[in-house]
Amino acid sequence: MTHESAGSVRWGWLKAMYLWTLVGAGGFGLSLLAFPGMLQATLGFPPQDPVMLKVYGCVLLAAGLLGFPALRFPMKFVPLLLLQLVYKPLWIATAAVPLFLDGRFPLYVVVMTGIFLTYIVGDLIAIPFRAFFSKT
Repeated sequence: MTHESAGSVRWGWLKAMYLWTLVGAGGFGLSLLAFPGMLQATLGFPPQDPVMLKVYGCVLLAAGLLGFPALRFPMKFVPLLLLQLVYKPLWIATAAVPLFLDGRFPLYVVVMTGIFLTYIVGDLIAIPFRAFFSKT
């Protein structure tokens, strides 16, 4: 692996995060839509409003599907990674941390937190902030 300067685009990381979004978010979203009962039983999700569960499933599947064109046009789809970089830490701060501080560690929250952390770290490495936010 070559060392890249702070201002350069890490194309491999960028594409890897799109692939992770395609597989991870897309796969989980598809599972929420196609097999919600099995997924809830496996991870110990509490009963959910089926409409809201499908909304989240659709959002995740849409993010995953956007991974396909993002692999071809990586810089144009950086906002997809930025969205993840914002909502995942917000979810951890507002949903997971309060449970953990209360001494509760539901399996699905622990699993989601771990997975979300991989996206957060990966997105922080992959997103070419300087290149994406430059005026040129």
